Amino acid sequence: MITERIEELIFVIRGKKVMMDRDLAELYQVPTYRLNEQVKRNLKRFPEDFMFPVTRRELKELIANCDRFAQLKHSSSLPYSFTEQGVAMLSSVLNSERAVAVNIHIMRVFTRMRELMLQHRDLEKRINELEKKYDRKFRNIFEAIRKLLEPPHPPPKNKGPMGFFVPSKESEIKTGSRIKKRASERKEAPLSLDPRTDRPRSKQRIDKRRDG
Repeated sequence: MITERIEELIFVIRGKKVMMDRDLAELYQVPTYRLNEQVKRNLKRFPEDFMFPVTRRELKELIANCDRFAQLKHSSSLPYSFTEQGVAMLSSVLNSERAVAVNIHIMRVFTRMRELMLQHRDLEKRINELEKKYDRKFRNIFEAIRKLLEPPHPPPKNKGPMGFFVPSKESEIKTGSRIKKRASERKEAPLSLDPRTDRPRSKQRIDKRRDG
């Protein structure tokens, strides 16, 4: 479970896979300020390719994509991001068994992601070679395989409700009022008179039944 959790905490910033200081602090079970404090005391161990603060623009992107960073929106200080090498160095400055154990999991995740990327590139290279080698009739097959390797597209925007139409409360009220109005009009409609008796036809029928 911790491996899956770590995978969700890895971002790509400036073309590098990184983890944010507050996420690492949560995994290490230490306050974020404590982690950054130890880093600042050992800055020589953290060159720019190990650790760097994100820019305001990068922070906005993080906030837009992750709700847990929303509280940093009005923060005066920018969070630090750590590359794979920077994360490995953290266990030495924190000097705790928890940090060492967590870092082992993190290193395994980074290694697995790197292997998957290499496999992806190797497979794409082989597809390109096969496409050049074989006839055009196989081109559709290679294109289909290449599409499978592409990341999934975002879901399409909702174009409107599909399926059965469920009327709203307002439409139900309007429909009900129209039905009532029609019923009242039928009740209030004048009865036609029989020219022989000068009485309403419907009432005349009732009287005949009574006489019979």
